[in-house]
Amino acid sequence: MTFTTLTFVLLLTVTFATYWSIKARSYQNIFLVIVSYFFYGWWDYRFCFLLFFSSLVDYITGSYMARAENPTMRRGLLLISLVFNLGLLGFFKYWNFFSDSLTRALGSVGWHVDSFSLNVILPLGISFYTFQTLTYTIDIYRGQLQPAQNLINYLCYLSFFPQLVAGPIERASHLLPQVERDRRFHYAQAVDGSQQMLWGFFKKMVIADNLAPIVNQAYNYYGSMSGPQLAFATVLFAFQIYCDFSAYSDIAIGTAKLFGFDLMQNFAYPYFAQSISEFWRRWHISLSTWLKDYVYIPLGGSRVPAIRRSINVMITFLLSGLWHGASWNFVIWGGIHGSLIVLEPLWGAKSTLKATDVPGGQGLVPRLQVLFRILLTFGMACFAWIFFRAQSGGIALSIIRKIVSDSLKPSAYQNFNDLFAASMLQAPILLTLLVGFIAAEWLQRYRTYPLQIQKWYTPVRWLIYSVLLWVTLFWGTWNTGQFVYFQF
Repeated sequence: MTFTTLTFVLLLTVTFATYWSIKARSYQNIFLVIVSYFFYGWWDYRFCFLLFFSSLVDYITGSYMARAENPTMRRGLLLISLVFNLGLLGFFKYWNFFSDSLTRALGSVGWHVDSFSLNVILPLGISFYTFQTLTYTIDIYRGQLQPAQNLINYLCYLSFFPQLVAGPIERASHLLPQVERDRRFHYAQAVDGSQQMLWGFFKKMVIADNLAPIVNQAYNYYGSMSGPQLAFATVLFAFQIYCDFSAYSDIAIGTAKLFGFDLMQNFAYPYFAQSISEFWRRWHISLSTWLKDYVYIPLGGSRVPAIRRSINVMITFLLSGLWHGASWNFVIWGGIHGSLIVLEPLWGAKSTLKATDVPGGQGLVPRLQVLFRILLTFGMACFAWIFFRAQSGGIALSIIRKIVSDSLKPSAYQNFNDLFAASMLQAPILLTLLVGFIAAEWLQRYRTYPLQIQKWYTPVRWLIYSVLLWVTLFWGTWNTGQFVYFQF
């Protein structure tokens, strides 16, 4: 069950009405757990057993860890949690990747062994809820968190259906206290959540899903495409994956608001960043901050000599790439971003802007220097996206060579309309919608999301809501459904 289906709309309607008819917070949490496991089991009911078993292990280890006074015992319990969760993630997501890589490595030196790959199903969202449950046990071990009051509260925290499958990756210190306190319906919060959901549906169904066929055609048949066509398709992919993934976060955050929960912001206009380091403070914030707090800082962070800091950055971003997918092209993608951040001080490109700062300055029109840095950062991000989207590192290199070799050929810039043949929308309509989306994000970049217009003149506000809704219903796709990050 995905957000962009009528099944989810029906489930959300019934859940919303039933949830607020329940007065006791304990019964609300029980109801949310039931709905969340139903939502998760819609894909495959067997996933529910794995999620419950993982939750039970961490709930028990966390409870004993909080009571244990022996440091050795505490470390042992933390080790159980780490080995169990990372072991499950490694088995389901990375077993075939490492086994195939080892087989090829041995074959390159003359040792030919049979592949020991396994035909296993990757549980949906396992990368997300594994990191989320690890924050619980690690923070308890660090003394930064008290364990959940009971198992139901913990199950509700870990399985909360809006963000279970693709985030945001919530910290226990942020979401668990909300689970454990009483909640009351607030009309303004529900309206805010509905607006953010509408914006998310527009981004996913109108922008991302209409760009996807164009990008797929270009990358699946890259051999018959010209370099400029591939470069243009890469730019479109940058917006496709951003609109797709941030749309999931918008719908998840908006849905959570309907039930009285506040999830963390996961995107903060990353394509207006002026450096790659700022880009990562605005892109997939829940993952980037997780890696900073639980990988980069424990390695020494920036409080070490420059060479050691560079190593820490590279380790963190290589792990980020591997987290995204069990393939070397994802590792290369992470390595590119890590390398760019390490090299930023050499040309003074590092930006100190935080995710909470307004990107690009306060003015309506950015200064020329700011615009140049934004476009340069976007270009570097697009270069890295080639490795992310291509099926392999070799294909990515072939695409880059084609882009470079065809850049000076006038004939290569013809037949761009061929790219749009796979899309439901005609090129002028789709490009107009894309430009309008970018303009809306720029004009509203000082808001959490562009549709946060509660203080606007009422007729204007409702006109925008109505147009956005009808555009989504009329030009939105209803046959794609899946979000890109489900595969991770």
